[in-house]
Amino acid sequence: MLKYYFWILSGLVVLLCSTNSFSQTIPAGFPVLEESLRRQQLLGVEELKDFSLGLRPIVSLNQNRFYTQDSVPFVEKKVHLELLPVLSTSVYNSNRPFGWGNFSMMNSAGAQTLLSPGIYGKLFFLKFQFRPEFVASQNKAYQGFGENFSDNILFARFRYWNFGDHPERFSEDYNSFAWWGQSYVSLNAGPIAVGASTENIWWGPGQFNALIFSNNARGMEHLFLRTSRPANIFIGKLEAEIIMARANDSGILPSQNQGLNDVFATPFRGDWRYVSGVSITYQPVFLPNFFAGFNRTFQQYNEDVTNDFRGRMPVLEPFQKVKLFSNNNTVVYDSKGQDQQISFFLRYYNSKGNFEAYAEYGKQDHSYNWREFILNPEHARAYLLGFSKLFKTSTKGQYFQVRGEIVQQAESVNRYVRYPQLNTLNTSWHTHYQVRGFTNEGQSMGIGIGVGGNAQILEISKISNLNKIGLLFQRIENHQDFFNRVFADNPDKYPWIDFSMGVLVDHQWDRFILSSKVQVNQGLNYQWQNAPNTTRNYPSGQKLWTFSGTLNLIYQLHR
Repeated sequence: MLKYYFWILSGLVVLLCSTNSFSQTIPAGFPVLEESLRRQQLLGVEELKDFSLGLRPIVSLNQNRFYTQDSVPFVEKKVHLELLPVLSTSVYNSNRPFGWGNFSMMNSAGAQTLLSPGIYGKLFFLKFQFRPEFVASQNKAYQGFGENFSDNILFARFRYWNFGDHPERFSEDYNSFAWWGQSYVSLNAGPIAVGASTENIWWGPGQFNALIFSNNARGMEHLFLRTSRPANIFIGKLEAEIIMARANDSGILPSQNQGLNDVFATPFRGDWRYVSGVSITYQPVFLPNFFAGFNRTFQQYNEDVTNDFRGRMPVLEPFQKVKLFSNNNTVVYDSKGQDQQISFFLRYYNSKGNFEAYAEYGKQDHSYNWREFILNPEHARAYLLGFSKLFKTSTKGQYFQVRGEIVQQAESVNRYVRYPQLNTLNTSWHTHYQVRGFTNEGQSMGIGIGVGGNAQILEISKISNLNKIGLLFQRIENHQDFFNRVFADNPDKYPWIDFSMGVLVDHQWDRFILSSKVQVNQGLNYQWQNAPNTTRNYPSGQKLWTFSGTLNLIYQLHR
């Protein structure tokens, strides 16, 4: 009897997988497909017009939209099962870590690969997606931060490391592992979904980075209540999500030099961090294609969380610290060991002009009151600005795409006014003196370019459906906060800047998609080290050339 049941069940699975389905969730930051949906919105695709792209992952209404520009009527099925596109990502960095935004993959030197198959199912109002991630990494040692600095400089470097969780090199436990990846289960009623997930979430309009959440780190285990599509609230459209999540420290001491760790590193608490968050995006009925939203998160070590509504949902509390001072002028609020991040964003796109522009501004700390917020907006801030534009060519279906983004997270000159004693107080975006940093498993959950860094990114490419060939230019200022703290007055030292140029090639063959990126990077003043031939009269920093390559292979098992 068991044999017959097995064959009956297998037949049902094959039957369900062979039916035509058009519903599919696109993981946040999924290569090629998410970018394609963004382009199609700029080209005026009707079914995508109300999506802000500030709340991801996206539920696509038509999976054939990924492969052609033809519209196929959407059929909502009550019972359904389908195989998801298989993703294989391989990354190679020749002599140092470089790059970001690769889901569960760590930032490392050498070769690394990720494999993610999946299956999606629906049973009336129950939906599930099982998309695990299997990672294998060479994780080579490389030249990191040196020990030939003074104790004051080493102390300052470890200060940022101790206020975050960004190890130079991961332990062997991360060389090979499996994770639930982009998996979830949810109950759905109209535009509302509630469930549990390990997916990456992406809050904000950014294309290359996000101030709060992106696909730069492993996805958190979290519970969610969200809109699965823009909801009509009569005065406009609304997208929103509330999460309660678990983020983990890596437990890895920051430096590859164990001797330095023994002297300067602070041990981890051994507890996990409770993360709560809310994201709301609004599209006014009188301003189509314009979106305004905000994101807010709190994190706190779990043993410090009070087990009540206020402790579990601090994202709903007021934004000000006013009247929270004790007798010794210490903010009582800080005794809770909580770390807050908040961001506001705007996005506008025009389908007639085939362009979009967006901005996101974030703050890492409560303002004392509204007056301080207005007069001192530079305190603990980060921001990003971006755009994309499609230019039509003489060939139907072909476009030139130009898109760019600026990310600024290094502290402003405001620090000199607010912090007279620079060596003891200020921190960087995604770091915190009590909760280590806004990270999961040793990587920032938002901006991926590195703590205290800034970036300018520009892409120019030629597009035809999912096919692309183009150039990518990046300039990254590494850890400007640290440089300004210890080297700003030293004429012999210069900022560590990475200049990179890359070639992008995407191509589709029926169900098979290849996406590749080949970059050559020159690091000037790498790790703030002097070149071997430097002299006092002619100081020069160390240069390091790096080759970096990324290859994504996507195979659609079912269409």
